[in-house]
Amino acid sequence: MASTLRFARPRGKKTPKLRAGAVLTALGVVYGDIGTSTLYGLKQAVDAGGGPNSDTVLGVVSLIIWALLLVVGLKYAILILRADNHGEGGIVALLALLDARHAPRGTWRAQLLIVGLIGAALLYGDGVITPAISVLSALEGLKVDAPGLAPMVVPLTVAVLVALFLVQRKGTEFVGNIFGPVMLVWFVAIGLLGLLSVIQNPGILVAINPYYAVAYLVHAGPGIAFAVLGAAFLTLTGAEAMYADMGHFGRRPIQLGWFAVVSPALMLNYLGQGGLLLMDPQAAANPFYYLAPRWAHYPMVAFATLATVIASQSIISGAYSLTQQAMQLGFLPRMRVQHTASHEKGQIYMPVVNWLLAAGTLAAVLIFGSSDALGGAYGIAVSLLMAVTTVLAALVALQWGYNPLLVAAANGFFLVIELIFVAANSTKLIQGGWFPLVLASVVAFLMLTWRTGWRLLEEERAKLRQSEDGFVEWVLENPPIRLPGAAAIFTAASAGIPLALTHHLRHNRVLHERVLLIASIGVDEPRVAPEKRFKLVPVGAGITRVLFHFGFMETPDVMEGLKRACLEPELRGIDPENITYYFRRVMVIASKKADGMAVWRKSLFAAMHLNANLPAAYFGVPAAQVVEVGLEVEI
Repeated sequence: MASTLRFARPRGKKTPKLRAGAVLTALGVVYGDIGTSTLYGLKQAVDAGGGPNSDTVLGVVSLIIWALLLVVGLKYAILILRADNHGEGGIVALLALLDARHAPRGTWRAQLLIVGLIGAALLYGDGVITPAISVLSALEGLKVDAPGLAPMVVPLTVAVLVALFLVQRKGTEFVGNIFGPVMLVWFVAIGLLGLLSVIQNPGILVAINPYYAVAYLVHAGPGIAFAVLGAAFLTLTGAEAMYADMGHFGRRPIQLGWFAVVSPALMLNYLGQGGLLLMDPQAAANPFYYLAPRWAHYPMVAFATLATVIASQSIISGAYSLTQQAMQLGFLPRMRVQHTASHEKGQIYMPVVNWLLAAGTLAAVLIFGSSDALGGAYGIAVSLLMAVTTVLAALVALQWGYNPLLVAAANGFFLVIELIFVAANSTKLIQGGWFPLVLASVVAFLMLTWRTGWRLLEEERAKLRQSEDGFVEWVLENPPIRLPGAAAIFTAASAGIPLALTHHLRHNRVLHERVLLIASIGVDEPRVAPEKRFKLVPVGAGITRVLFHFGFMETPDVMEGLKRACLEPELRGIDPENITYYFRRVMVIASKKADGMAVWRKSLFAAMHLNANLPAAYFGVPAAQVVEVGLEVEI
């Protein structure tokens, strides 16, 4: 089965050297979420099964162990990590591999774009719930020794989360440096606590036999079985980060981190919690904290809170990265991106994303109020995302020429498992599963609205653009006053004359001696090699088109690219620091045209377009060198 998805690494991509530092850092960034699921996963599954009787405990622990082995270990760590786009992973990388955004409308590839965007939107739902349930479950440890502190759990959780979102604008470089070591200690600690409990209660080891999981689900009845499956799935949340963060660390460090550290620690801890419940059913109130000696409860609460903050930080940083990728591929409007580390381009902060996540996370804490209640909201978005990833990965395997029967067998096996989890989590829809689905639906709807609205806008602008040959002929037949120096005009298209230039010439009758038509093009690769960054296309009459190509993992720094381009013979003598840059400020007008989008959605697109980050700021052009030209376009 492993050969089914043995995706070939693209030519020219060298396998990164295995570095201990990369493995250590991956423990904090990749495994923070799944590593803190021990705080609440088994507890909620046992509660869903009716309480800590021996059959339930053995069945739940067996189910969790085999879910980790199959879904996380086999599917993600061994198979899915091979489906890389030049070393990058995640939903956006899969969409880029399938070239769904360039597919003709109405084709199955075009429909994949909708599926992929829904998958990306589900990550935002996960991103809102993860910090809320993680920090809540950590601070609920205070109630183990001091039940009177229960009213303080929610206020303390809110305070921790507010502080976390406030420090985002400062950057996470310093905190990031301690992520790995802290999480390494965390995994060692929870593994040792579990091991001590297993030594005291060795009878729990029979749960390693999958018979106990199957037998329990069969005899429990559909209602209880689905409830237990939905709760047990909480122990798998965070697995998607292994694939999404592959580009940051490489496949081998992530695999080594899982098999050498994370997987043994998690399984020992879940076995330990199960063994404790077999010996003392009263520990079901919070089996994770009862594993620790009484004197260590409060230090463990502090340690768990720190670990959950790290898990939350990883989710927040992942949301920034996902949003930046979506903007580059044209799925979201331009938003303000701040680089918080001058030497590390991956360190970014996005104010809009940060405060929307903060609002959603704090709302989740205040609405649900406890990790048990949030358990009903958690899981459905992640299980759907896993199923989407399995389908897209299968299509990539087919595109790369793998045997269809083998692909269907391997991916079908995992898809069946994940659809069972989806069905189980669907039973929690009323208890809270609606919350992340509503968030994901809103994000997916905005993405599709922006994508469709941008297509309609470009169709209208294309009708208004003058052809290159016609424009050059007009300039040569009616020579305008030629100003010394150069000007650069930004355009959204790679052909035709931008409207800003046409209007400028028509009204002012002047033209710089040299004119650059600059277009930024997002490509379906993570990064573009420096030698392929730009392409120069002579137009005539002193006009040159400059096409910049940026990958979906890159920030489109046009100024830096233009400095390189001006070293070429065709542009020699042009100084990017001393020329004028013309941008168009487009005002979108919604019309009642029957073109596939309702008027109210066009109005929504117009509002999104109006509030998008100005192109000059987005592309890194100094404000003092910018001239804006207004234009109204009706769609």
